Amino acid sequence: MSQRALARVDLAAVERNCAELRRQLSEKSQLCAVVKAFGYGHGAASCAQAALAGGAIWLAVATAGEAAELRRDGIDARVLVMGALTPDELAVALEVGADVVAWREEFVKRAASLAASAGNPARLHVKLDTGMGRLGTSDEGEALSLVEIAAGDPKLELAGFMTHFATADEPDSDFFDEQLARFSPVAARVKEGHPDCVVHAANSAAVFREPAAHFDMARCGIAVYGLDPLHEDPSKRGLEPALALESYVADIKPVRSGDSVGYGRSWRAGGDTLVGVLPIGYGDGYRRGLSNDADVIINGRRYPLVGTISMDNVTVDLGTGEGIQQGDIATLIGVQGGEQILAEELARRLNTINYEITCGISPRVPRVYDGA
Repeated sequence: MSQRALARVDLAAVERNCAELRRQLSEKSQLCAVVKAFGYGHGAASCAQAALAGGAIWLAVATAGEAAELRRDGIDARVLVMGALTPDELAVALEVGADVVAWREEFVKRAASLAASAGNPARLHVKLDTGMGRLGTSDEGEALSLVEIAAGDPKLELAGFMTHFATADEPDSDFFDEQLARFSPVAARVKEGHPDCVVHAANSAAVFREPAAHFDMARCGIAVYGLDPLHEDPSKRGLEPALALESYVADIKPVRSGDSVGYGRSWRAGGDTLVGVLPIGYGDGYRRGLSNDADVIINGRRYPLVGTISMDNVTVDLGTGEGIQQGDIATLIGVQGGEQILAEELARRLNTINYEITCGISPRVPRVYDGA
């Protein structure tokens, strides 16, 4: 291993995950792969290409800059920018031919003005807030008015009508059903008047939860990367984790009973043991909150992480260290031998979600792509 820390991304797994999502979707529904936040930590452009190969028709990002990066990387698929945009950011999004989301008339007018200068209609997706409480108008009348403005102005194109679910990943929540019940009749009105408008609402969790939420398109993010939208085992939904996080055993040192390792002396050896040092830490996105509460896999066997995680190193109790040598690969996320550590496992230990685990892997960790 030539890197102190390395994230391996299996692009073939991304492609297979998208193919599986296509199988889950209703026949008329298209797949939009969400590649925002550097592809949830996996790499946006490479994963976008794999997603398109797996059956995605659309791509989605959060910012105009992310859309521009996809274009610079040679990706010409339809791209939807889902986030709020300043006037300058809106100009960038339209310049690179991205669709944008609208929920206020002022924004629609600005898009029309910029489109007039650019010479191409601005493609708008009107967003109805059915209960997420963030972006979008919660006024159905305002949403329908914007639909008609976008459809009637030659400088604009009504490309989509959308909402976003707040609790699709909570099976016991009835709020998902309330949001769907609110959105569906309004979407039907829009579709009746504008058959070519793409209606979309479902995220990854909603795809598996309710076919009625599939509409014309589903915006899938976390499942594209083989992470479970319901925070369980992704294999239950036919998904394959695409990312493995690795380091290596840089040093092995004897530690006597009672001796401590790391900042704050948060761990002391219960007996004589060997401790392995891995050159990876919270500066690489391996969270400090996992101190004394995680395992790593070396030579196909789990070993407990001990001591406080520092910025650049973690320490592992190797016991007798039988069979372990300096340079051996250590897997912090992924499969090695018969053992597996899922991002979902780390998320549970940190009381967070799998999204944050992969998004948090820092830029100083190189990404290496397999299966391209």
